[in-house]
Amino acid sequence: EWHFCGDVTLPLQSISVAVAIKGFVADVVSELHYKNEEKIPLEVEFVFPLDADAAVYAFEGLMGETKIEAQIMEKEQAQALYEDRLAMLEASVLFVRDPKSRDIFKCMLGNLPPSGEATLKLCYVQALAPEPDGAVRFVLPVVLNPRYALQGKKHSFVQDIPRVPERELPYKLSLSATLHSPYGISHVKSNCTLTPLQYATEDHTTAQISLTEGYCLNRDVELLIYYKEVVRKPSLLLEVGKPGADPGSLMGDHVLLLTLYPSPPAPKPGLNTTGEFLFLMDCSSSMSYSTRSNSEATTRIQSAKETLIFLLKSLPLGCYFNIYAFGSSYYSFYRKSVKYTQQTMLESLRGVLDLQANLGGTEILQPLKAIYSQPCREGYGRQVFVFTDGEVSNIDEVIAEVQSHSKCFSFGIGEGTSSYFIGGIAEASGGRAEFIRSKEQMQAKALRSLKCSLQPEVKHIKLEWHLPPGLEAVLLGSSTQAIFAGERCLMYAQICGQQQAKGSVVLQYSMQGQTFTEKMDFRLEAEENDRLPVHRLAAQAVLKELEETRSTAKQQLVLETSLSSGVLSAQTAYVVVNMERGEPLQAPVEFREIPYPNSPGTVCPPTSSEGWGGGESLCSPRLHSKALRDSGETCCVSPLSREGRQGGAKTFAPRWPSEEVQDLF
Repeated sequence: EWHFCGDVTLPLQSISVAVAIKGFVADVVSELHYKNEEKIPLEVEFVFPLDADAAVYAFEGLMGETKIEAQIMEKEQAQALYEDRLAMLEASVLFVRDPKSRDIFKCMLGNLPPSGEATLKLCYVQALAPEPDGAVRFVLPVVLNPRYALQGKKHSFVQDIPRVPERELPYKLSLSATLHSPYGISHVKSNCTLTPLQYATEDHTTAQISLTEGYCLNRDVELLIYYKEVVRKPSLLLEVGKPGADPGSLMGDHVLLLTLYPSPPAPKPGLNTTGEFLFLMDCSSSMSYSTRSNSEATTRIQSAKETLIFLLKSLPLGCYFNIYAFGSSYYSFYRKSVKYTQQTMLESLRGVLDLQANLGGTEILQPLKAIYSQPCREGYGRQVFVFTDGEVSNIDEVIAEVQSHSKCFSFGIGEGTSSYFIGGIAEASGGRAEFIRSKEQMQAKALRSLKCSLQPEVKHIKLEWHLPPGLEAVLLGSSTQAIFAGERCLMYAQICGQQQAKGSVVLQYSMQGQTFTEKMDFRLEAEENDRLPVHRLAAQAVLKELEETRSTAKQQLVLETSLSSGVLSAQTAYVVVNMERGEPLQAPVEFREIPYPNSPGTVCPPTSSEGWGGGESLCSPRLHSKALRDSGETCCVSPLSREGRQGGAKTFAPRWPSEEVQDLF
């Protein structure tokens, strides 16, 4: 039993997660169990992360003995209904997405009576990414880092979350996974301790695995599933529409998930493919924290430096490059990009070794603008590499900035990195994103991004369908922004009309002035799944494209698509209302926030006897905002001189740590 500040006992007792992974799709059910052990009714707020591409499609509550399925409705309407029921002292639940970040969600449980219990069930689906070694990667986000908030900007849900020492968290997490693949399951790796893999079938196509007891919530749960056959070939999954839904609608028609592995040819000999490489290194104060919660783990800045050093030593001769360090201010190693030679590489390695996490807050927008304001070198395609812990709040502004410029290859360093930010800037610019949680993953992931950046630009990407008469395929979501050789490419299509037996699709693109096509024949054999995972993923792809625009018409389509598909969006929310009236509550409702563990290196402030239940509490969650941590008040930094801290670009005069540089070779 967990107590904080006197007699306050927080009501969230456990989180249990059940994952069903079929091929490259994960269907997840997460249950939050609450019990009010206080003598007063409570309203409980819990903020938590999900993957930015997860499609939340169902929510329900078990209030005492009553099971209630949530309604999805327009967000302001849902919030008004929740507040109304809260005022009437009736049990209610509100589930909503952070308007500032699509990977953060908030669950409000209102009017939980003394001794009352509630179980809230959340369902979502997501497509899984293959790793360089062929593994399928599933990540359950657990760590929720604070975000640096720019002055005068609206804060996200994350800013006000209370932080406590990890050992004092009131709740535990359990996870079980059911794995299925026709190719057979070989083994599973994880950054957490797992139970032995249990096969449910003789041919090893189905297996189960779980977290062992005693898991600490100090890292995201990562599962790397290895199939007996490395699957890198085109595939198609056709899913039957929802019974009763209108024919011609997204949910009423069949939906197709197409997986392609394009193979552009090698570049023409003699053509310059080296490019201009610009490296953007996060040197904010939060980069001084550990990548993990144990004292032996490397710091985020050290992990980022090791990745950058590896890339610097791997650049092709003849290219141009520059390095930018940023925080609240920024500077570059050179006034403009320089040619890559043995001398400039060694000089830059010295500078990288000198980098420290001492530049204050995470303000990446201005250095990006400075980079894009410089003219590109003719004949040298510009590539931007970003290394950061991703703790920024103005994500949409940064994504909008990179969208119309050169490709961006992003590296999320450490646990709890924002998947929306890291993935968003890469996807918007036609690059790719990598998440580096351990030193073992760094080399392969860095090489994969560098290899992709060296490929010639692929243009004019389109699909051409060859279907029987009376059948039409409508592409859903945005078209593919980038194709890299051997990398997976996902596309969704709505199949309209009478179903036929066969069809084909042709992927067409141009590179170095030549046009290439790849054809895939398929049979239209639809599968039934009452949870409609492919339809939900397709709806998420449509919503993601629509939400990128601000026109009134597109925003109306966001609302309509979200309501019809059940997939949560920026304009909708889930609300649960218990219409069964029990005993009226006899005391005022008090507010509780569910805490998260401190980020490594933070200090928990003194607490008052008032706790979180009301009154003036010294344990204000705002004391733990990233803005405070990056101001230097809660961690030791080596600040720049006054000149360097005032903002604007500076060039870098490196020192020579000769022994360290020699050790690099």
